[in-house]
Amino acid sequence: MKFGYFCNTTNWDHKPYNQLLDETKEITTYCDENNWDSIWYTEHHFNHEGMESCTNPLMMGVDAAARTKQIRIGQACNVITFHNPIRLAEDIALLDQLSGGRVDVGIGRGIYGREAINMNKEADLKDQAKNFRLFDETLTVMKKAWTEEFFSHQGEFYTYPTPGFTWQHDMSPPSDKFLDTKTSEIKKISVVPKPMQQPHPPIWQVVDGARSIEWAAQNGLNTIMWIPTVKALKKRFEIYRDAKSKAENRDVPLGEGVSLVRDMFVAETMEEAEKMAGEHIINYMKWVCHWRGLGNHMNPDEELPETKHKLDLLNYDFLHKRNLLFGTPEYVVNKINELKSELNLQNLQVWSNFPGIEHDACMRSIKLFNDEVIPKINIDNSNIEMAS
Repeated sequence: MKFGYFCNTTNWDHKPYNQLLDETKEITTYCDENNWDSIWYTEHHFNHEGMESCTNPLMMGVDAAARTKQIRIGQACNVITFHNPIRLAEDIALLDQLSGGRVDVGIGRGIYGREAINMNKEADLKDQAKNFRLFDETLTVMKKAWTEEFFSHQGEFYTYPTPGFTWQHDMSPPSDKFLDTKTSEIKKISVVPKPMQQPHPPIWQVVDGARSIEWAAQNGLNTIMWIPTVKALKKRFEIYRDAKSKAENRDVPLGEGVSLVRDMFVAETMEEAEKMAGEHIINYMKWVCHWRGLGNHMNPDEELPETKHKLDLLNYDFLHKRNLLFGTPEYVVNKINELKSELNLQNLQVWSNFPGIEHDACMRSIKLFNDEVIPKINIDNSNIEMAS
């Protein structure tokens, strides 16, 4: 199993931002020095509350590339509907070059309305169909920019190159690769640099519903999932496997191409994990579930009791049994083994820096996970490989 750290930088206590960055750098270098497979930074905007405080995962990735040697650097995710596709393709390609080909590209459509409408009015989440068309076209342009020496594009939102622009320069010899040599009108453009990884870095789409899962599989994308229970995830994993198998005309094993994010806090005792981190994960989930409700936390065919408010059931006991890797190393190992046995999970991202968690407590949790969880999972993997 491959392990990544989901670095959803939070600042609930409103500490100086440079302190927040220093803490993130410590997590990054620790994971690199201890042979974690990947680290993932997030993108959120206008979050004065402090729940999600990282605005630019690519800039965080540049810093990570400069201070690490082997860890892969991902974004979970770039909200590509917010960005000019050519500029985003250039920035990702440059990061891939700077890091020596260690980039994993995470993409998503956005979930917060105040971000979308202010970053790009075309991405307004009130019009989901339009938002999806923008997402699809943005990704199409990015792939062209990475994989074609010269490219053109005509779509609903973007046209490249801009029609009618002529180009003449003594140091730029005319070529029908990019120019109408008779009129000097530019017909194609080229993005520099190309990614080091060819044809482009691995692409991971953050997904939830069946439609998004199927679309990702049909378009050759890996997927990142987060909240659901094991039983609910199994349906999602099967949807992805079946769609990918059909699209690629092969039997895709369950779990291939899927990365799962899990909230993690490891402590010496079960009681200590709850005491140190339980309130903080509940506060974070109240933020998330304000929009989503509790549906993503439910098992298939489960019906929750009627309550006055939609989040009245959201407490530690409700969450813990469903999707939290909170507890002793032994408990967490058992929960990960359940994910392996039920889902054939191959990629796991965990995080402990929830809003309100002291940095020292976060690092203690990460180190316990590193020292007392990962080795046992990897030993189990080695035993399985040797037996086969």
